[in-house]
Amino acid sequence: MEEVNQSVVSEFIFVGLCDSWDLQAFLLVVFSSLYLMTISGNVFIVLLVIADLHLHSPMYFLLANLSFSDLCYSSVATPKLITDFLKENKTISFRGCMCQMFFGHFFGGGEMVLLVMMAYDRYVAICKPLHYSSIMNTKMCIQLVMTSWIIGFVHSISQLAIITQLPFCGPRKLDSFFCDIPLVIKLVCMDTYILEVLTNANSGVLATVCFILLLISYSYILLTVCQQSKGGASKALSTCTAHITVVMLFFGPCIFVYICPLSITWVDKFLAIFYAIITPLLNPVIYTLRNKEIRNAIKRL
Repeated sequence: MEEVNQSVVSEFIFVGLCDSWDLQAFLLVVFSSLYLMTISGNVFIVLLVIADLHLHSPMYFLLANLSFSDLCYSSVATPKLITDFLKENKTISFRGCMCQMFFGHFFGGGEMVLLVMMAYDRYVAICKPLHYSSIMNTKMCIQLVMTSWIIGFVHSISQLAIITQLPFCGPRKLDSFFCDIPLVIKLVCMDTYILEVLTNANSGVLATVCFILLLISYSYILLTVCQQSKGGASKALSTCTAHITVVMLFFGPCIFVYICPLSITWVDKFLAIFYAIITPLLNPVIYTLRNKEIRNAIKRL
């Protein structure tokens, strides 16, 4: 019996997005193209911020870190999804599944906090402009980024430490294209109600706290912007619009996955595709189109 259990938990099977080989061939081309654009766009922003001296400021330092986070986050599940389109049996080892969950929540949780740090940067720049250079110095910028990575790590490892100790001795099919905690917990050979509540609360609390802080920050910023001169308000509003758009794209799917799960398979898969593949692609596009200084930096190349 022990040997059977070990063989059962040695790997998980992905159901994937569809059964049709023609559709999978089409999706292979689509997602490969999206992934290449995501990697290219985010690498471009990181290199642009490093190379252009005009972008050596706290806001663009944080933006480069956001692009790096998106680069890593999109690489957690997308390469596996693309290669699985070429396979009839879509499997992943137990350790590979644990790694996907760890890095998914590590980069995802870290990015949530990083978005809050970017909102804080805009708050100081717009609401306390005379103190901006003294508050947002190099040391502070590094501390903000390190804080986001540390919180992401603690958020991820605290959940994984529990999951790796659970008994997996039953079904091994995951109705998805990658490993995520709510899906994997359903395969545990025990009552998982309390575990599901705790893990969803872990992700839900982090997402909710970050989202509330972001709402407060941008509400205060927008109120301050309304009281400024027309020229200054227009520039500040343009920058904040890009930030707010990214925030809504990132937190929207997370709310329905972890805070208010719909438990509808096709909706869950669509949301997973959106926050795992589409959002990391849209971030560099949004900042490029909405940010005048990024556009000017591109012209100087």
